[in-house]
Amino acid sequence: MFKYALQIIIGILTFMVATFIAWYEGSALINNSIEWKYSTPFTKLFNIEITAGQDISQLDYFVYAVKFQPLFPTLMIVSILYILGVTGYYLIKSKSKWAIGFWGFIGFIMILFSSLTFNASTTGGSIFFWITSISGLLFIAGAVLLSLRKFKHKGSGPNLIS
Repeated sequence: MFKYALQIIIGILTFMVATFIAWYEGSALINNSIEWKYSTPFTKLFNIEITAGQDISQLDYFVYAVKFQPLFPTLMIVSILYILGVTGYYLIKSKSKWAIGFWGFIGFIMILFSSLTFNASTTGGSIFFWITSISGLLFIAGAVLLSLRKFKHKGSGPNLIS
């Protein structure tokens, strides 16, 4: 249990540092008024009219960072996926029935997330599309393999013929 907790703590610390740096890098959006129209989906979602840089939602900083400075937002996603992977692996080792559903759900969410960046026009958006779609497929494949393994073990018991 300690080795899983330590890995999750390291993943959380990595996520926090990457989040802070990505937020800082994305704050450059305040000074780039040309991008206000294209990189502020959360501000538009809250129906806020941008008249100055301070009107921009802080969540839009991450969108801008993904588009133009993708290293730390990518590190954020990878650290979250690592935390979820360790959690799923712990569920498998503890023989929990939740592991299959957990990995399948995470895979489904990642595939949905990748659809948001499907037609990305920037390099960062393309990187995010590939990371989320491949990781989603890997999580779904893991869930399918776990369910097949469980089905195989279930069907190979001594009461199969009786």
